[in-house]
Amino acid sequence: MPLTTLLDALFPRGHAVAVNDSVLTGSATTDDGEVTVIGTTDKIEVGVDHALVLADTVLASTAAHPQRPIVMLVDTAGQRLARRDELLGINGYFAHLAQTLDLARRRGARLVTLVYGESVSGGFLSFGLMADHIHALPDAQVRVMDLRAMARVTKQPLEKLQALSLTSPVFAPGVENYVAMGAVQSLWDGDLARHLLEALRAPADGDHRAALGAERGGRTLAARVAIAVSQGNA
Repeated sequence: MPLTTLLDALFPRGHAVAVNDSVLTGSATTDDGEVTVIGTTDKIEVGVDHALVLADTVLASTAAHPQRPIVMLVDTAGQRLARRDELLGINGYFAHLAQTLDLARRRGARLVTLVYGESVSGGFLSFGLMADHIHALPDAQVRVMDLRAMARVTKQPLEKLQALSLTSPVFAPGVENYVAMGAVQSLWDGDLARHLLEALRAPADGDHRAALGAERGGRTLAARVAIAVSQGNA
């Protein structure tokens, strides 16, 4: 869905969202009041400069309106794999961005993510995955690590991982698999403004993604193992 169409559908009461170097910053109006909007577009590879702009917007929102919700719109091909960004320590910039969102949450802001394009690797992990609730459009693409990269990291044959991806959502890209794993709470179709309002009104009562993945059959062991570890039984 084109960004302008998405913004109009999410915020029929109006929005003032600027796009600069494929980074979204601004505000919008919902039936429950104003929200801060941050995000990415054009399948951008998020670099240190983009992370700083996003973090600055979060901090400004938190300082001026501590309890104002933050809506994150995600369309990213991952982190920028550039020498300059690596030398500057891109991981530190991403950690800073994640910390600003954690601060916003601690001060009472609701965090809601909508993946409307692509969401890949560190470009997604550093801000979109930090939300209280993560949702996606049906035609969105979600993947944290390509199977080829996974094969290099795990030292497992690519063919083995490809076979596993046919039966296990953990190894497979695609938004449906992330719904099954509980990482994406739901897919939005139809009245996007209504979906957003429901997400903003939903309770933020902890991270239930592992339990949701167990209920949906996408991650059958994560919740059980986490409980065993927390109880000292592992």
